[in-house]
Amino acid sequence: MSWARIMVPLAGAQGDAQALAAAAAIAGPFNAEVAAVYTPADIADVMPWMGEGFLGGVQTTALESLREATAAGEAAARKTVAEAGYAKTAFVSLETPVWAGLSVEGRLSDVLVFGSDAARGRGPLAESFQQIVADEQRPTVVARAGLQVGGVVAVAWDGGKEASRAARTALPLLQKSSRVVVLSAPQATSRKFDARRLADFLAAREVKAEVQVLEGGGDAAGLLLGACRSLGANILVAGAFGHPRLQEFIFGGTTRTLLGAEDGPSLFLSH
Repeated sequence: MSWARIMVPLAGAQGDAQALAAAAAIAGPFNAEVAAVYTPADIADVMPWMGEGFLGGVQTTALESLREATAAGEAAARKTVAEAGYAKTAFVSLETPVWAGLSVEGRLSDVLVFGSDAARGRGPLAESFQQIVADEQRPTVVARAGLQVGGVVAVAWDGGKEASRAARTALPLLQKSSRVVVLSAPQATSRKFDARRLADFLAAREVKAEVQVLEGGGDAAGLLLGACRSLGANILVAGAFGHPRLQEFIFGGTTRTLLGAEDGPSLFLSH
């Protein structure tokens, strides 16, 4: 297995450079393309509806300002891509309907990469992050400092379908890792499972994995983050729990804690 296309949405904002660098770091070992997708605010979402279809002066001025901001954002995003210097980069600029275009680009990519601000619900790409993970259910990396392919990777395992999907879709990443550790916290879940079964599954796919059982119940996210720090894991593979289109309640408690961790590892999520 391999990855051929890594997608990174850009907003023409300050966080673009970090997310783009992370996408290149993931793509490089696979000689994959980075799809830099400029994702502006959608004019169709903010255009007021007038009874006769006409716009007044205030609305027209506002729309013109939005168009100017979109053009400036695209120019900034293109500049960031040029400065990143990753040779196999394709630039895509989305037009209205922006969300439909972003969905298609995501469906045609192996992995999507977002910065940590979007994952915490901050900045112009926060809603796109929620929709991609919960609605589109695409494999998504939340990039944080120290992300690299080839280091130590932890895999959260509770026997559930979300964790299973995450582990399976992360296989190309796991196959290139120097060390893979399956983390299980049996006292923090009502599920009955044997983490060694996942290790056997990975072994059959050329991934040698250790198993570490975490003691303690209640806060699974805290146990996982503590184990990642002890292991020096720079990526945690985990299933994302939550419900689409429920605003701030879109992600469950464990997922929200992982997303909000200030000093946590990068995350490879699959819902």
